[in-house]
Formats: sequence, structure tokens, C-alpha cells
Amino acid sequence: MKNIKLIALVVSGVLAAPSLFAQEQLTLQQAIRYALEHKIDAQKAKLDITNAENKIAETRSGALPQINAEGGVTYNPIIQQNAIDVSAIGGALPGVEPGTPPVEGGNEGGSLALVAFGTPWTSANTVSLNQQIFNQALFTGLKAAKSSREFYQINYMLTEEQLIEKIANAYYEVFQTQQTLKTVQTNLDNTRKSMSIIKGLYEAGLQKKIDLDRIQVAVTNLESQKQQTLNGLQLQKNALKFAMGMNISNAIELPEETFHVDVSKIYEDADTETRTELRLLDKQAELLEFNKKAAIAEYYPTVSVSANYGVMGFSRDFFLTKPSTSRWADFSAIGLNIRIPIFNGFATRSKVRQAEVELQALRYDRMDTKLALDLDNENAKSQMKNSLLVIRSNEDNVKLANEVLRDTENNYKNGLASLTELLDAEKAYADAQNNYTTSLLDYKIAEVQLIKSKGELKSLINE
Repeated sequence: MKNIKLIALVVSGVLAAPSLFAQEQLTLQQAIRYALEHKIDAQKAKLDITNAENKIAETRSGALPQINAEGGVTYNPIIQQNAIDVSAIGGALPGVEPGTPPVEGGNEGGSLALVAFGTPWTSANTVSLNQQIFNQALFTGLKAAKSSREFYQINYMLTEEQLIEKIANAYYEVFQTQQTLKTVQTNLDNTRKSMSIIKGLYEAGLQKKIDLDRIQVAVTNLESQKQQTLNGLQLQKNALKFAMGMNISNAIELPEETFHVDVSKIYEDADTETRTELRLLDKQAELLEFNKKAAIAEYYPTVSVSANYGVMGFSRDFFLTKPSTSRWADFSAIGLNIRIPIFNGFATRSKVRQAEVELQALRYDRMDTKLALDLDNENAKSQMKNSLLVIRSNEDNVKLANEVLRDTENNYKNGLASLTELLDAEKAYADAQNNYTTSLLDYKIAEVQLIKSKGELKSLINE
């Protein structure tokens, strides 16, 4: 029996573990850190940084020696023949009979003979080397490759910031719905208590049937509202988990209190020049500048050194069957190669002008982006100020609505207020609470935008 109890205890503990884990509260900082580690967008941005290193290595390879080896065997079924003037060399050639008549159309008194040069089997094997000494386009490409690494690093930072903003907004929306559900539940509990009292009075003959029916309708409506809110909350939680890169089947719960109103942020100045969006555009402009220089580099000459070494083989039979009949001779060459561009139909000039137009277009984009960032900063400040006023107003309204509800409940119990007044007071209190929660959400979303306009979204991780 003891063993059975022990096994039952262990099994119950294992089954309870997921529910305990599911009840673990997820803070905003934890959600952001999880997203940065697991979301596909962040992982792909990291791959871009890794791939930038590969592109740098690829560009750098052009400045290193290029070494190639080639080899092959050729079989010549018919060896090409060349004409030889036998009289010019003062004697007959092997295979040519003396006194061979001259070829028609040949020189007077001369004799031409067709002689085959070569063997049926030949083999050529070479190793070649080429080293760039001066290539302006290559040097510019090396600088551009290093700059592209920084571009992808900044792009990864921008991806992180965009992910943090998305997580914060989704998180606060879940929190708002969670608070709305809490308000609906409180209103439902109060209405159920009132219905229980009215039901007792009705059964005692002290209350009308219509009052019991009306409050029953109110309870049913609140239960339906609660279910709708629960469904909406689950959808928002799923959206948050998707934004985090979390398995949708995982259960998450948010803390009861998350919102904190920091008024000082409204009066802090923001330097939008430090924004990642502008830094990315600046780095892109740098890359376009390198692109322009690469086009200009086509005006420059190029200098390279080449060298090769090879071995030629000749044989009447295949080398592997009769290696003793083959003959081999090696050769080598070293050269200095200079290429000077003179005229290419103004193609280089056209490329340079295209690069200048792209640069100018990017400058306009930067000006427009800077203006938009300044606008976002001012709008976020205004929204925070307005939301702060609404928060204070709604906070006072919640207190007042709560007092009205308490007074109406007492009056109803004493027969001084109607059921309609009680239900209206409960609804007004619920509306005041929802309005307060909504104003908090508006403030926090505006706060996220203000933090973003200052380029400090990563500060949300450490709050």
C-alpha cells in the first residue's frame, strides 16, 4: 500500500508539473528576450551577418593568387599535314622520295612535300598562376565588403528593435483584455449577488417576477460578454506567442499589474539622428559611394603577374600501354600583364552617373525619413500627454462610479432605488473601469513610440 501511494504521488506530481509551468507569469522583459532568441526574423538577420563574412572572404579571394591546374590527353586520328619546300632545305625529307615533282603552282625548280607534324597521342598538363598587383576595382570592392558587414549588423539591430516594438504592443493588448476580463468578472459577480437577493425576495413574495427576469437577462449578457472576452484574450495571446516565436500550444499568463506611468519620459528630448533607421540609410549611402568608386575604377589600368609551368607528352601509342615509346618536354612562362582602358563608348561614364543618381535619391529618402521620425517623436509626446490627462480623468471617474454603485446598492436594498438604476450603476462602473484600462493601454503604446523615437527600445529589456 505504501508503494502504491508513493507511485500515485509521483504520477500526480508529474501530471501537475505542466499546470504549474503554465501558471508561470510572463513579464514583458521575458517576452522580449524569448523573441530575440527564438523568432525567425531575428535568426534570419543573424544569418545575414554570417553571410556578410562569407561575402568578404569571397571578395578578398580576388586579391590572393589564383592557381589552376589543367591536364588532358588528346587522340588525333588524322594528323594535320603541312607543305614543305624540299629544295629550300637542300635535300629530301624522310618519307619523301628524291625527285618528287613540284606541286602545281609552286616555285620554279622547287619541290613541295606534305609532311605530318605530331603524333597520334598528345598530352598537355599545366599549372598556372595569376596575381593581381594593381586593380582599383578590386581594392574598392574589399572596402565595400567590410562596409557591408557593418550594414548587416545595423540591419540586425533594426530587426531587433522592430521585434521589440511588436512584442511590446502585443503584450500590452493582452494585458488590456486581461484587465477587461477582470472587470467583466467583477461586474458579473456583483450582478449574480443582486440576482440571488432578488430571487430570495421573489420567492418570499416581496419582489416582482419582471425584476427577476430582467436581472437574469443582465447576468446572461454578462456571461456572454465574458466568453467573448475570453475568446478575444486567447486570440491575442496566440498573436503574442506567434510574435515571440513560441509554440502556440504553450500556456502563458501575464502578471496582474504591469502598467507603470512614467511622466518624466514626456519631457526628455530625443535625438533622432541616433535612430537605427538613419544609421542604416547612412551605411547604405556609404555602400552606394563605394559602388560609384567601383564604376570610376574602370578608368584605371590594371596590372597583374602571370606564370605557368607545363609538360607536353607525345606518343604513337596510348601512354598507358607503351610508356617507353612516349616523349615528354616541359615548358614555362612568366609574364607581366597591363591593361589600359582607352575608350568603351562612354559606358563607364554612364555607370558613374547612374551611381550619382542613386546616391541623390538615397539622400532624399534620408531627409524624408528624418522628418517622419521627428513627426513620430512629437506625436508620441502629444499622445502621452493626452493619455495622461485621460488616465487621471478616468481614474477619478472609476472612484466616482464605484461610490455611485455602492450608494445605489444600499438604496435598492432599502427600496429607495429601482432595479434599472442598480443595473445602470453597475454598467457605468464597468464602463469606467474599461475606459481607464483603455487609456492606460493608449499611454503605454504612445510610450513605446516615444522610446522608439529616442532609439532606446532595448531599454525595455532591462526595465
